[in-house]
This record gives sequence, C-alpha cells and structure tokens, in this order.
Amino acid sequence: MALVSRHPASVLAIVRRYEAAGFRAWPAAAVHYDGTWVVRLTAGHPAKRLNSVNPLDPGDIQHIADRIGRASRRFDAYGRPLTFRISPLSGPILAKHLDSEGWSTFDESLVMRLPLADAQLDAAMDQIPLKDISRFIGAALKVSGSDVSLRPGLSEIIGAIQPEAGLFALEDGTEPLATLICVHDGDLAGLFEIATDRSVRNQGHGRHLILSALKWARLRGAREAWLQVEADNAPALALYRSLGFDEVYRYHYRRPPGA
Repeated sequence: MALVSRHPASVLAIVRRYEAAGFRAWPAAAVHYDGTWVVRLTAGHPAKRLNSVNPLDPGDIQHIADRIGRASRRFDAYGRPLTFRISPLSGPILAKHLDSEGWSTFDESLVMRLPLADAQLDAAMDQIPLKDISRFIGAALKVSGSDVSLRPGLSEIIGAIQPEAGLFALEDGTEPLATLICVHDGDLAGLFEIATDRSVRNQGHGRHLILSALKWARLRGAREAWLQVEADNAPALALYRSLGFDEVYRYHYRRPPGA
C-alpha cells in the first residue's frame, strides 16, 4: 500500500484506522482527550506508546502551547517524561512548533501490513494460544530480557485488551523460545510484543510463531495483519519483509529540551 500515491484525505483515513486499532489492541490505563489529542498514560508500564500524547487531526492546531502545558502537568503527575507520538495525523504546523521549541526527535517506527490472502499459511503450525496469562507473561519477559518488575503492568495491559487476544509462545519443554500477542479485531490481526530469546535467534522460531498466529487469526475472519517495528531493527524488518509485510506509514517520538 503506497500512501505517497494516494489523496491526502485517503492517507489520513488509512492512518486513523491503524491508530485506532493500536489504541484498542494495546490499551493505556488512563486516556484523556484535549480536542483530538489523545493523552495516554500508564503508571504500571513505561512503554512510550502507553505514555504519550497522540495528535489525531492535522487541523487541530489551536492554543498549542497551552495544551502542551496541560499535557505536561498530567505527565508530571504520573512521573513520566512528556512525550509526543508524531504520526502523519499530527500535521506540519505542530511539527514546526515543536522544532521552534527545540524538541528532540527519536525512535522512528514503521507500521507494516500484510493481506492475509497473500500470506503463505498452509504449512504453518496449528497452534492454540495459551490460556494461562501468568505463564505467558513469564515467558514473554524472559525471551525479551525485560525486568520482572514489569509483570504487574503487562498483566494489567493484557487483561484490558477488549478485542480477542491470542497469547502465543513457542517452547522447548519448559523453556520459552519466542512469544507474541495477536489481537484479532474484526478484519485486522495486530501483532505485538514479538520477541525471540537471544540465545536462539536466527533459527526461524519467530517466523514459525508469526505464521501460526496469522493462521489462527485468519481462521477467525481476519483479512489483514499489521504490526509496528522500530526503523533501526534491521533483523526484524528483514523478517517481516520476507513474510510479505509492506510499509504503510511511519511515526516517531518527540520530547522537550531536558526531558
């Protein structure tokens, strides 16, 4: 899906669809609205996408400085650094304002999609998602190398997902090798928290697990898979492109000086 060849209004509609799906699939603990700015905050987990201001309309440019001040106070109350997540929905005027104030830009990510009709899933393993959330979280924290202090926050996030969520883990006996979450939301299947244990990377475990999750989602009516990946994660990008995923759009994060 090449957005550059589309009408601007069509581009924004496509981006809004994925942004809304992302909010549903990875819910923040607290959500506040300031016009069309969505302020997402989560005390139990430090992930930027759960702790960021997400502007959703390039035309919503009134009183930018005052609104940034209000958002900053909310972030201070949570002990989080003020962070904006800048997608094509943010628009150029907000970007120019942040530039003029010296905000930094970091952590660019791609949103990618794969029509499931094009996916080679016939040979994928038929795998049943885990029902034991605690077991899945333990496996996910281990393979990603995350601190165990994130367990309560991750448990809260997974428990708050409203669409159907499949918790997938590839294991060797009791040892987890790879994990991911597949959120089936209507005709969309979103992949989140994809990780392979460092000791067994580049052996195909992530590929096998992704294909199993997509097969599960397609059987439930999903027609398109999508995911988010950091732009500098070359191994992951190579894997997703080899599976047929294409870039839809990009987003990045911004913080004020000294944050």
